[in-house]
Amino acid sequence: MKNSFVIFVLIAVAIFAIDQTIKYMFVFEQAYWWSDCISLELHYNRGVAFSMLAFLGDYLKWIQLALVSFLIYFTIKEGYIKSYAIPAGLLVGAALGNLLDRFTHGGVVDYVAWHCGFDFAVFNFADVMIDIAIGWFLIHQIWFSEEKKS
Repeated sequence: MKNSFVIFVLIAVAIFAIDQTIKYMFVFEQAYWWSDCISLELHYNRGVAFSMLAFLGDYLKWIQLALVSFLIYFTIKEGYIKSYAIPAGLLVGAALGNLLDRFTHGGVVDYVAWHCGFDFAVFNFADVMIDIAIGWFLIHQIWFSEEKKS
């Protein structure tokens, strides 16, 4: 458990640091790149995915703080870190990065804009890490829960 906790913390800190470093480049150094399909440009998402729940305004950051706090507490208390140190670290580090954005910038800093054939949501590194972590959890549950049943 001790090694798993260290791995969890190191991954969470690394993901948080990478996320915030990239966002710093877009917010303070005005990084920008454009192509026919994908552009790198600064956007602030005041809601969650696809700007849903933006109507909650400042309440959204407090709701997200409560959810992330519960996620960390639940993950540690239930011992999921032992089996899921890596995806839990990815998820927590990314969630904390997006949460910090809400408190410091009033919304999540997004910068990858997809517009190849159709306009898609604008997202960031933390969003990708959250998707990878959720996929990891799902794959682990589907494949390994089947082995446990046999």
